Amino acid sequence: MPTRHMVVGGGPAGIFAIETIREVDPGASITLVSDEPPYSRMVLPYHIAGQIPEAHVYTGDTAYWERLGVTAVTGRRVTAIEPDRGRLVVSDGSSVPFDELLLATGSSPVQPDIPGARGERVYNLWTLADAQRTLRVLDRVNGRVIGGVNGGRKARVVFIGAGFIGFIVLNALAKIGCALEVVELEGQILPRMLDPEAAGLGRRWLETRGIGVHTGVRAVEIGDADGGKTVRLSSGATLRSELVVMAIGVRPNVDLARSAGLRVDHGIVVDHHLRTSTGHVYAAGDCAQGPDLSTGGLAVHAIQPTAVEHGRVAGANMAGRPTRYAGSLSMNILDVVGLQCASFGLWRGDGRETTVVTNPGRPVYRKLVWEGDRVVGAILLGPAEDVALLNDLGMVKGLIQTQVSLGPWARELKANPMDVRRAFVAAGTPAALLDRTLLGRRLDAQRYRFEDRVPQHAAERAAQVLEQIKLDPTRGKGGGTREASNVVPD
Repeated sequence: MPTRHMVVGGGPAGIFAIETIREVDPGASITLVSDEPPYSRMVLPYHIAGQIPEAHVYTGDTAYWERLGVTAVTGRRVTAIEPDRGRLVVSDGSSVPFDELLLATGSSPVQPDIPGARGERVYNLWTLADAQRTLRVLDRVNGRVIGGVNGGRKARVVFIGAGFIGFIVLNALAKIGCALEVVELEGQILPRMLDPEAAGLGRRWLETRGIGVHTGVRAVEIGDADGGKTVRLSSGATLRSELVVMAIGVRPNVDLARSAGLRVDHGIVVDHHLRTSTGHVYAAGDCAQGPDLSTGGLAVHAIQPTAVEHGRVAGANMAGRPTRYAGSLSMNILDVVGLQCASFGLWRGDGRETTVVTNPGRPVYRKLVWEGDRVVGAILLGPAEDVALLNDLGMVKGLIQTQVSLGPWARELKANPMDVRRAFVAAGTPAALLDRTLLGRRLDAQRYRFEDRVPQHAAERAAQVLEQIKLDPTRGKGGGTREASNVVPD
């Protein structure tokens, strides 16, 4: 009899677990239960900005499930889990048996205790339904059109919360010409991502682009006036808008796990195989509190890359391929209205040695955090040509993720933190990255394609390029030479 796999939640953790189970065990029985049709929250801002149609938001359809051999139960939610009996109860009253269960229940927006926070035209912008309601409100504002404003006044939007999630949506609304204001209780923007100096540069960037920033104050009441919304602040000021976006943060969805007797802390506690305290039940993604690569402890990293990795590892273990997860890397990468911001690992420093370079005029900010000769955390901020287009973003992440010792190249990088490439290559980081695979092999491309369209560029292109690169084992190992030429094209 085939193993009965049950996946609860249709986000990235659930979808990648399903694909991995099917790769490892072609004969397995797989059932997905999701209260929404699977779609990507991460692309909702692109839909709001008019860059993609709603149809491109979805990550699965009937043909996809049939091709994978998955029974997809959508529009219903799981109300109870009975691990000892190997079954779960669905909102329609039915029960479904399982041998192996994955909880990929995600997270939900934090709802602040502010009068009026549950009123009309106050949205979290966390779901597709939120995005649809937001677009209807903005479309009613006189003169608002996709791509800008056509003769009328701009649609006004107030954000309560200046964190990562809020800024993703803020960036989308800036693209379509909305007038924006941000309210943050803490004394800086992006307090979970940037240190005060970097946040100050980000704030000035926003203000020079006409975006109002109010930090160190709280929203005390949301009301209605003149057909719009009002937000009263603790400072005494009142902001007016057509729409209010709540972006206080998110918390893991753990109620099902707690009711079932699983171990729950901040999230559902899992081990290096993504198993919960009950061996045949796994958890992955935003709801899971799993191994942290930087600290060696357990943490909730509510980010897309962690959800994908969790899903792959959990799926492999559920299907019978023992796979140990080294841990997820805390990271955030964000476009702040044209200013690129990123933080990785132990970016706060917390008393560790740091290397900082800054140019407020551009602006550019770079901070590297050290433990001996290893980079363990970083903040990068600046225009794209100073961050992503130099590939510094990926190289700094690689240094932290591989935990490679730079040897004498640490001194070079501390003296020249804008020159990452030589230290990255000379210390053998590319070889270390190539050796790090999640499941012991190259991952297959995700099988879902909108209308089964073929990508314009072959998925194997990157693999073909890597196969043409040879690493010279006599150079650059452990930072023992100043030569940075150990990558040699064939």
